[in-house]
Amino acid sequence: MKLTTSSPAILPTVIVRPGESDRILSGHPWVYQGSILRLTQPADNGDLVQVKDHRQRLLGTGFYNSKSKINVRILDSDRIDVDVNFFETRIREALAIRRRHLPKASSFRVINAESDFLSGLIVDKYEDVLVLQTSSLGMDLRKPIITLALKKIFSPRAILERNEMSSRKFEGLAEVQGVLDGENVSEVTVKMNGLKIAVDMTGCHKTGYYLDQQVNYQHVGELAKGANVLDCFSFLGGFGLHASRAGAVHVHGLDQSEVAVSAANKNALLNKVADRCTFEAANVFDWFKQQTTVGPHEKIVPRYDLIILDPPSFTRNRASIPDALRGYKEIHLRALKLLKRGGTLATFCCSHHISATMFQEVILAASFDANRTLRRTATYTQSPDHPVVPSIPETEYLKGFAFEVAR
Repeated sequence: MKLTTSSPAILPTVIVRPGESDRILSGHPWVYQGSILRLTQPADNGDLVQVKDHRQRLLGTGFYNSKSKINVRILDSDRIDVDVNFFETRIREALAIRRRHLPKASSFRVINAESDFLSGLIVDKYEDVLVLQTSSLGMDLRKPIITLALKKIFSPRAILERNEMSSRKFEGLAEVQGVLDGENVSEVTVKMNGLKIAVDMTGCHKTGYYLDQQVNYQHVGELAKGANVLDCFSFLGGFGLHASRAGAVHVHGLDQSEVAVSAANKNALLNKVADRCTFEAANVFDWFKQQTTVGPHEKIVPRYDLIILDPPSFTRNRASIPDALRGYKEIHLRALKLLKRGGTLATFCCSHHISATMFQEVILAASFDANRTLRRTATYTQSPDHPVVPSIPETEYLKGFAFEVAR
């Protein structure tokens, strides 16, 4: 596959159909296959192309891939050269945002794809190790120059590649994992909000950890003083460790993964809170069902002051939304039955396809069935290293609430 070095003056031109330019002009970087009227000349997949409307007005410059439903991912509204200097400038601009909004963080997302106008590129920083993901062909072909730009800015100990996402197949890309530069790092101890969290850089979810909850870990943890806490889908123990540090009487974490439970126990020891934490390998739905199933003359006794629900996404597409909503209702109904009056439910949804309004409605439906009245006390979103650009709805996916059981 050829990587062109054509100058912007002679780029192939993609002409979009009438009526398709408004969304692009508003800032959305995706040009779908069905939006394209024609190409002025052939373009290789991965090439840089310019995009114009049917009247030949320039809309932007981006990467082309005929194999993808997203035929063009626009990088800029002007003509540009995509070289090392381009990536260095964009990365420095993104880094300035993180330093402004997360000045004390040493681990964070450096580049969040569309949020930072680099569609198809994610870079996470775990102390002195960087982890890169490329979900578009154009970005994947340019890993060498992206790596050079990252080295110049950060001088990291290592730059790792965690490209195991199934979405790469839609770009004609294979899944791959390895070292792009530096040493082969298997584990990094991340400093987060004053805690230490050991992160497996080879086998964990995403690029290693859920950095999008960094601010929420702190906020939810502050609700735990003097509380008996249930942390569901606990993963490496992020919420549970913050709750313990804030003064929880006891935290019990649940996660289906034995590996995650072992790691959470390790992190509890690392932060000297193991005497107040237990972690159990269990399917959360099955565990809740066992705890809330009673006989005809028995009564459920609520025993938790704070329950945290932070499940993985229940839906990857619009067709699965009804099933996802049933799952969310079930888990909230069971959780509310175990929550004391005056207790707090902190709950999250990470699916872009389910809006905050839909999520709250399903929680209220569960509270009705549980005969509980809720008082909303907080609203949560993703950490500022995962910026939300309203004109690109896909950049907003994480939403959360804290509810008190009023009666």
